[in-house]
Amino acid sequence: MVSQRINNEVSSPAKAANAIPEERILDAAYQLLLTIGLQRLTMADIARQAGVSRATLYRRWGGVREVIGALTTREWTALTLAAMPPEGEGQPFERSQLVDGVVRLVRLIRVHPLLRRIVELDPDFLTPYLLTRRGGNTDHQLEMLEAALRLGIAQGSVRAGDPALLARSVLLTAWSFTLTGPVFTDSPAGTGPELDRLDDELRLLLDRYLSNGDAQ
Repeated sequence: MVSQRINNEVSSPAKAANAIPEERILDAAYQLLLTIGLQRLTMADIARQAGVSRATLYRRWGGVREVIGALTTREWTALTLAAMPPEGEGQPFERSQLVDGVVRLVRLIRVHPLLRRIVELDPDFLTPYLLTRRGGNTDHQLEMLEAALRLGIAQGSVRAGDPALLARSVLLTAWSFTLTGPVFTDSPAGTGPELDRLDDELRLLLDRYLSNGDAQ
């Protein structure tokens, strides 16, 4: 049995770990998470879907949750880059750009199929990131917010303050509207007129929190 397994591994089309595009593996995990959920998902499932060996997966990740962590980081990072205003020293910056970007990010993540599936079937996956530790995606979002806030303060669009502290406050507020907003509005799909109204309040809340006292 052992020799047969080894022969199968050697003769399979699976490549060495560093020759397999990570996107291929994460795409496979994405499809499986949407269809069977996190609790039933195994490394063998991901390997089979991606057409690689389990050994290949374990060279990169310690288990399913680490793979899903990498997947969510990929997805949320892409949404963050799409939603937030582009960075650039010396460029004109208005507070409304940042506020609109944060609200847009909340709306994009809230309806993302990955988040909706996790909330529906495997909400415990989110608990460590809410209660015990930050993920890499959180650090990336904080860095982007801090850079934008620093620019806004320098150009007078955002009130004076510690950019890192302001970034944490903005992101904590955004998280609550992203994750808990659907509960408060009875909108399990993450969208609907009541959530639209709530997002208008988020825009107002953030704008006034960051205001430098002007009439924007």
